[in-house]
Amino acid sequence: MSLIIDCHGHYTTAPKALADWREKQIATLNNPSQAPKVADLKISDDEIRETLEANQLKFMNERGSDLTIFSPRASFMAHHIGDYQVSATWAAICNELCYRVAQLYPDRFVPAAMLPQSPGVPVETCVAELERCVNEYGNVGINLNPDPSGGHWTSPPLTDKYWYPIYEKMVEYDIPAMVHVSTSCNPAFHTTGAHYLAADTTAFMQCLTGDLFKDFPSLRFLIPHGGGAVPYHWGRFRGLAMILKKPEIEEHLMNNIFFDTCVYHQPGIDLLLDVVPNKNILFASEMIGAVRDIDPRTGFYFDDTKQYIEAAKISAQDKHNIYEANTRRVFPRLDAQLKAKGL
Repeated sequence: MSLIIDCHGHYTTAPKALADWREKQIATLNNPSQAPKVADLKISDDEIRETLEANQLKFMNERGSDLTIFSPRASFMAHHIGDYQVSATWAAICNELCYRVAQLYPDRFVPAAMLPQSPGVPVETCVAELERCVNEYGNVGINLNPDPSGGHWTSPPLTDKYWYPIYEKMVEYDIPAMVHVSTSCNPAFHTTGAHYLAADTTAFMQCLTGDLFKDFPSLRFLIPHGGGAVPYHWGRFRGLAMILKKPEIEEHLMNNIFFDTCVYHQPGIDLLLDVVPNKNILFASEMIGAVRDIDPRTGFYFDDTKQYIEAAKISAQDKHNIYEANTRRVFPRLDAQLKAKGL
């Protein structure tokens, strides 16, 4: 019997006080002396319980999901707002909240961290928060935003040495990064329908063009939302790799890059499972996320991705790998925590 581990969850239902505090922070960007203090934010354990038991936990129980890797709401990261100090304060608040969730429900949630990124700021500034979250909160991974500008793509590609201080820490702590953008402030790119999926595809292509994993052989990226357009255009990427004189994708990238199952229809999941090696696919739903409604064609919620895996024509072992084994391999700190519980 597999543990059903959802590797992609965000605290999208956090108590309203969190958003209210953020609005005050943004409203005082030009008048820092009036900015709200961290101590001004009051969220009780009961408020956290209420938001989860009516939402994420309710659906986890109904759908048969055991454990979720839980990080701050992706669209709320909004690294393009304010300066580094604004991002640092906001990241610390959001990461602590996810830690509190995991403390209240240690058998259902495990935290992953957002980083205090800011456009044009060296990523070395993120290292302290990464270390704090791993060492103090038991975080098993991080979310890395390849475009903190919010849709203008002003940062170097992921293969650039600009990012190496983060990668060095990832290797040291043996944690993966979910490569996940945040809100788009570019009106040409809808946040969840365009920016997210384009960023997933862009991250893969950036890695394909470089040799990042020669420098960091154990570095691991999780590309969400089923890898964006990558599985659908696998042949294109294989052909581009040939043009660029790179090895086959399976050798060049697939020891280091993994995709989740946040794909919200059966044909899309079937394509993902058919094209991408089984060892590179991790179960996820991103529930409660971008698409929250029931599909009138199926009667199931779009983001109930377990139903698609169950209906897929793959072996029981392949399903076990997707639900549990692959995630424990990609997230060794999670694996260690589970083993310590006898799981």
